[in-house]
Amino acid sequence: MLARAARGPGALLLRGSVQASGRAPRRASSGLPRNTVVLFVPQQEAWVVERMGRFHRILEPGLNILIPVLDRIRYVQSLKEIVINVPEQSAVTLDNVTLQIDGVLYLRIMDPYKASYGVEDPEYAVTQLAQTTMRSELGKLSLDKVFRERESLNASIVDAINQAADYWGIRCLRYEIKDIHVPPRVKESMQMQVEAERRKRATVLESEGTRESAINVAEGKKQAQILASEAEKAEQINQAAGEASAVLAKAKAKAEAIRILAAALTQHNGDAAASLTVAEQYVSAFSKLAKDSNTILLPSNPGDVTSMVAQAMGVYGALTKAPLPGAQDSASSGSSRDVQGRDASLDEEFDRVKLS
Repeated sequence: MLARAARGPGALLLRGSVQASGRAPRRASSGLPRNTVVLFVPQQEAWVVERMGRFHRILEPGLNILIPVLDRIRYVQSLKEIVINVPEQSAVTLDNVTLQIDGVLYLRIMDPYKASYGVEDPEYAVTQLAQTTMRSELGKLSLDKVFRERESLNASIVDAINQAADYWGIRCLRYEIKDIHVPPRVKESMQMQVEAERRKRATVLESEGTRESAINVAEGKKQAQILASEAEKAEQINQAAGEASAVLAKAKAKAEAIRILAAALTQHNGDAAASLTVAEQYVSAFSKLAKDSNTILLPSNPGDVTSMVAQAMGVYGALTKAPLPGAQDSASSGSSRDVQGRDASLDEEFDRVKLS
């Protein structure tokens, strides 16, 4: 720590051990080393020597020789890093909150001459400068920023102290805020604010979870509908393909049946087989009469099967003897169109006979 010099209560010097030849040199009543001609200055100390009351030189660590009576050791400065506790003080923030704050100041004497002759009490000067700078910097910040920007606040105080302490030969290495005391009512308000902020975050997280859940459910329903529509589409396509295949198979089967029937009619006793088939169809149709509540037109003698068969066979014989217009071209080409035309005409004549 800084100590007082011999000139008066306002002068300064630093406490330090002085060793010479294994024993400490004699000091004056004020605590300064006495001029014994041969002096040994300890490491990390600087002794300021005056000759006839005027600054002469600074003794370096090691062996030094002075002139008795003329030379006098006036100040002893320690070049080690010094720690100073800054007393607690009140400061008002930007949002008019009164705080009690203290700190720790770390400094070092860089120029023993300026530290001895530039300021009367370096420790007191630096302490007061740190306190005023702290109050000034706190007045620029709100209460919330005081806690968040603690590092920047310390750096600002160090820069402000170094600008003023450069003329004193002192350099501030760092400044650390120790404790910040908040008024009880403000502390309660801050606690309530923290709790409200936590509840707000919990509510926001819960709402976000609900939203994500709703989005996931909607997305799932959307995908389910898409998959269902795609399945229905595939089912309709397969059903249409199956129906088309069935129609094609029925058409091929019918064409084959007509071809076989046409071939059978051209063989021996084909007319008798046709008469038997017509009679069977007539009996089957006659058995289904009056089963539905529809209006039915019947011939005058529905029970005479022989006449109905004879009439149907007469129609068939007329169709086979008198070909339809354009049938010569179809017969010459040998296509199946003639057979289909005859079957259609035969069906029409048979329906006409049934209605008559």
